[in-house]
Amino acid sequence: MTGRALVCWLWRSYLHPWRWWFALAMLLMSLEGSMIGALSYLVKPMFDNVFVGGSPSAVVWVAAAVAGVFLVRALASLAHRLIMARLGERVVAALQGDVLRHLLTLDQGFYKTHPPGSLIERTRGDTGALRTLWNSVIAAVGRDLVSLVSLLGVALWMDPVWTLVAVAGVPLLLLPIVALQRLVRSTSRAARIAAADSATRLDEIFHGVVSVQLSGTEAREAARYDEAQNRYIAAQLRAEAGSAGIPALIDVVAAIGFGGVLAYGGFQIIGGEKTVGEFMSFFFAMALVFDPLRRLGAVSGAWQSTRASLDRVAALLAIPPRITSPAHPVPVPRDPASLRIAFEHVSFAYDETPVLNDLSFLAEPGQTTAIVGPSGAGKSTLFALLARMMDPDSGRITLAGTDLHRFALAELRGLYSIVSQETALFDETLRDNILMGRSDVSPARLEEVLAAAHLTEFVASLPAGLETPAGPRGSALSGGQRQRVAIARALLRDAPVLLLDEATSALDAASERMVQDALDRLASGRTTLVIAHRLATVRNADKIVVMQEGRVIEQGRHGDLVAQGGVYARLSQLQFGD
Repeated sequence: MTGRALVCWLWRSYLHPWRWWFALAMLLMSLEGSMIGALSYLVKPMFDNVFVGGSPSAVVWVAAAVAGVFLVRALASLAHRLIMARLGERVVAALQGDVLRHLLTLDQGFYKTHPPGSLIERTRGDTGALRTLWNSVIAAVGRDLVSLVSLLGVALWMDPVWTLVAVAGVPLLLLPIVALQRLVRSTSRAARIAAADSATRLDEIFHGVVSVQLSGTEAREAARYDEAQNRYIAAQLRAEAGSAGIPALIDVVAAIGFGGVLAYGGFQIIGGEKTVGEFMSFFFAMALVFDPLRRLGAVSGAWQSTRASLDRVAALLAIPPRITSPAHPVPVPRDPASLRIAFEHVSFAYDETPVLNDLSFLAEPGQTTAIVGPSGAGKSTLFALLARMMDPDSGRITLAGTDLHRFALAELRGLYSIVSQETALFDETLRDNILMGRSDVSPARLEEVLAAAHLTEFVASLPAGLETPAGPRGSALSGGQRQRVAIARALLRDAPVLLLDEATSALDAASERMVQDALDRLASGRTTLVIAHRLATVRNADKIVVMQEGRVIEQGRHGDLVAQGGVYARLSQLQFGD
């Protein structure tokens, strides 16, 4: 995206709603900037009328004018800084919210190639670059540009020739500054990528801290993080060096200009052609000119750094969701007796890795269909396709005879209750983790759900009851407790289709009995699909679908499949010894 297009996008999407506050802030910045020009102009009467002329009346009005300039400048500065701080935080928060909402529309294929740490850095770090835009770029344009114009106006008023001598070296800056801007943009982009790598490394370390500690690899992980940080530091220092080079070049030009003016103007004062007040007013103005000029020069570097971050945010927001609702969705079926699920010649691959290959089977309404097979057979992918977290490459999946693509996403996903082996709990209270934002659940209904999920006694044993925090990712609970919370959540959802993915695989025998009993209650009367490695949990299923290498190779009840002597019979013999 070009710089102009980026500015237009920011204005249209985020700044326009605040345009009147923004205009007021710019007016106040201009007022602050113009006071510098007024101050430099007052230097002439200060020297000529007060210090040299000795006029008593001039002392009063010059002192009052100087005090007024500083007072107006202070009030304008305070007001615009407060306004810009408020607008800056509002705009950054709005952009971060939009990035998060957009990320939540993207499919699982996107998340397989973009780790959480990188996305956190995009959402928090790259969007935070807008603060630089508010604090440096816009402030410089609104305040320093006006200061520059007013000061140059005073300098030209005093002597145009002096002014031309002072700025004669400015054209020499153009090519070096353009080169430095390109350097800053490229190195800033590399620094943002390196920062995302560091965030990803931290996320993986903290997420796998138990494995790190048990394997004794703390030093290795710390060293890998140090390497990522060193890459970030190197890129950031190159960007900072480029940014610092721009005002340094301006100082070089200022040295040349001041030397020329002092030599040329000094002889004019000695010859009586100019007064001391005129020269001091000019000198004061030109001395102050290079201060906003340096800041404006630094702004070009700051803008390039900000642009590198905003380009990444804009590119992220430009990724189109691949899984969307149809323009004219059909109503989802409400009759539980009609909820037959059919996979019809479905094939699917992650990138170039095939997962499902011409897979077909039926899950009848009101029955339990178990899906078994070795790891990597594609079992869990079925659930992701059912919920349209991904779409098949070929074939189709129907619900009550209707292709899933014809339903609105929210309504389709509302048909499912899911309990998996990795229960997603949040660092909130047990109540929040069960209700998941619902406010229409009565206390009686909640107690009923807790009892059905075998949570009543556990909750009663906690000092804070349902207000007890679950901890990060549910770490304050045991595996069985987390599963029962997930089952309570599913019971409360009361959806007609139940998807169980290895729901008891990581539990001890006592926890498994309680969880399995709760699952049996949950499955009653629902169309249920169960993924299981332990055949003991699915022996009584109405249908068992055996998968291997992405295909269905056997179907039937437990006894029939054992009698066939095929893959399922061998799995059964390994687990049961019969």
